[in-house]
Order: sequence, then structure tokens, then C-alpha cells
Amino acid sequence: MEKSTNTLIKALKKQKREDKSLLFLDNIKIINDSIKKGLKPKYIFVENEELNTFDKALPVYKVDRKTIEQLSDSKTPQGVVCVAEYTQNTAKKPTTNFLVLDTIQDPGNAGSLIRTACACGFEAVFMLDSARVTNSKLVRSSIGTIFDINIYEMSKQEFTQLTKTWKLSLIKADMNGENVFEAKFSYPIGLVVGNEGQGVSKKIGSLCSQTIKIPMSNKVESLNAAISGSIIMYQIAKDDKLV
Repeated sequence: MEKSTNTLIKALKKQKREDKSLLFLDNIKIINDSIKKGLKPKYIFVENEELNTFDKALPVYKVDRKTIEQLSDSKTPQGVVCVAEYTQNTAKKPTTNFLVLDTIQDPGNAGSLIRTACACGFEAVFMLDSARVTNSKLVRSSIGTIFDINIYEMSKQEFTQLTKTWKLSLIKADMNGENVFEAKFSYPIGLVVGNEGQGVSKKIGSLCSQTIKIPMSNKVESLNAAISGSIIMYQIAKDDKLV
């Protein structure tokens, strides 16, 4: 284990602010699981020797608590930060069910939806003008499942073109739709979950052939995007005999 230099830490702090292709992982379990899945760390910083349980071939550096706090987004860091490059996947036409996040801004919602999509056997997640997949909160809420499913970040315009070229079948979640527990679907299908406040955009909504909703009582108008999207994904997976 080596000692880090002030120059290196200063450069990383700047990259954390500016370079959206870098992952800063600060959860020990997620770091270890991600490495097992093939993640190649550029740097691993530990607060003390006891936390250095990593392979000796990995680039591990000892730093002080203040540095850990500056590189971590957690209020109470675990004492380890892993820095790695996140490589964007090249978009491929889905052959099974998939999820589309239409301007989901909250990284916690995005991460939870990615986690559920993975649990439901969905093949891919298309993130349209949404929270970045490298956002630390998104990674934590996904519990590291960003490494288990194909994620494609792109604009609405890019996705619109792909939908037309690939002839994708899309449905959208909206309170004016039909009951998801009674609806019939043609598989494979893509579920579109819209922005927390505005819902599915007109541009992406126009590509959808079906609108579905979750029936509610007690005058509740809507659920959190992550909750509603998860309920619908499980119903789709159940009907498609994936869970």
C-alpha cells in the first residue's frame, strides 16, 4: 500500500466535479462486488491498514479521513473510496423487456428503478436526459446492479431514432391509462417511466402504443416514480413468466 500525493488528490477532486465518466464508489460491499464483476479500479483509497482487504495487485493508497470525506458523497463514509472509469455501453436492440427512464432527475429513483429492472429480468435500461449513471447516489441505490444490466445514456432525439429504426414496442406509465393488472401486453416490451413532476414527455409518449396505470384508492393521485415503475415492472415480468 502506498501513500497518496497531494497532487493526485487535488487532481481527483477536480475530476470528481468535472469528469462524468469517473465512478467514485464509497461502499465497501459495492466496491468488492463490482471488482468481482470486472471493474478495474484506477485508485483505491483507505483510511487505515485494517480496511485494506483488497488484492495486492490493486492500486491501494493510504489517505487521511479528511481526504476520504472529500472524495465521498456519504455523510458518514466507511473509510474507503474506489475511483474507476465507467465505460458507456454501445446501444443494442433489446430482444427481451427493457426500461426507459424519461428525464428521471432524482438519482435515488433512477438507481432503484435500475435495481428493479435487473431483478425483473429486464435486458436493458435506456436513460434519456436523466441522472448520470456515475452519480454516487444512483450507484448506492442500485446496490451496484449498474454492472449487471445494459445501461444506455442518450438524448430523447437519439432514442426516438433508435425506436423507429428498431421498431420497438413501448408502453408508458400514466394515470390516464388502463389498469396494469388487467392489461394485455405483446412481448418483448419497453416500459417508459417519466419525470417525477411532469411524467412522460410528449416526444417519448408519442412513441408509445399503450398507456397503463396502477389503480389507487383514498384519492391518492400518484406514487413515487421508483415505486410505481417497480410495481409495473413486476407485473410485466409476472405476465411474461420471468419471476
